[in-house]
Amino acid sequence: MSKDIGIDLGTANVLIHVKGKGVVLDEPSVVAIDSDAKRVLAVGEEARKMVGRTPGNIIAIRPLRDGVIADFEITETMLKHFIDRVGGRSWYSHPRILICAPTNITSVEQKSIREAAEHSGAKEVFMEEEPKAAAIGAGMDIFEPSGNMVVDIGGGTTDVAVLSMGDIVTASSIKIAGDKFDGAIIKYIKTKYKLLIGERTAEDIKIAIGTVHPTGRVAEMDIRGRDMVSGLPLTITVTSAEIQEALADPVSSIVTAAKSVLERTPPELSADIIDRGVILTGGGALLNGLDELLAEELHVPVLIAEDPMHCVVKGTGIMLDNLDRVVKKKF
Repeated sequence: MSKDIGIDLGTANVLIHVKGKGVVLDEPSVVAIDSDAKRVLAVGEEARKMVGRTPGNIIAIRPLRDGVIADFEITETMLKHFIDRVGGRSWYSHPRILICAPTNITSVEQKSIREAAEHSGAKEVFMEEEPKAAAIGAGMDIFEPSGNMVVDIGGGTTDVAVLSMGDIVTASSIKIAGDKFDGAIIKYIKTKYKLLIGERTAEDIKIAIGTVHPTGRVAEMDIRGRDMVSGLPLTITVTSAEIQEALADPVSSIVTAAKSVLERTPPELSADIIDRGVILTGGGALLNGLDELLAEELHVPVLIAEDPMHCVVKGTGIMLDNLDRVVKKKF
């Protein structure tokens, strides 16, 4: 009677795929708790709306940081809530759960993710590396003896991997992704304009006018924040060129990680990548001009996956249908 569930446990969003139903949940990884009464007030989108806007006793927590669990109890609460919401757990059934994690997490971090899933009611827990799931979800045939390269830019980590024969040949995972982009924008505006803005405003700027390529979009946006000099609210206008400048450092780290993976790739597989190109997945793939910048720096074609935000969770769905063939490691 139990269901098979695939979970993309992301720093920014949790996505759940239920076998036979497809992607049934896509919610922010945020939990709002009342610190006085020690109870959970909201989970997901409802909690995200509270970030930076709550009274002292209510805290909006993001329990995952840099792709790993920062707050175990809150992560467990969040997972239970989401699994219950999709009907994955009941008194008579416990699901098999496949969870994706970054490539270079430690055995301790792996154990904490597995335990959180078990405490959420899982019968069995399988774990798989994110870039592998992303490549499968993006439609790559990674089981052929040929090279496929994927760059998965999430909220907390960027995973770069070359895959062949159904497994990862070379890979790199860095803790620079969507959150660091937002942080770079906050820092830039604070330094240049002496204006304090929050994470949500920074994310809105990144999505609306952000670019990382000189020939990218040209736009401007009015933003509001608190003037550090007067302490009063202030509105300023920022441009795409300024955001490009703000994002230069974190983006160059991603380019460096991609180059290092290519440098360690066997020459036969490198030749395949020149033919097939690099696939960008994850929310960061939507950052304007990133595909052009990577193509110029790596000297190979770079393509954005169709529906990049859902590649990892779609990959878990395909893996659930082929659990015996695909997942070798059970933790």
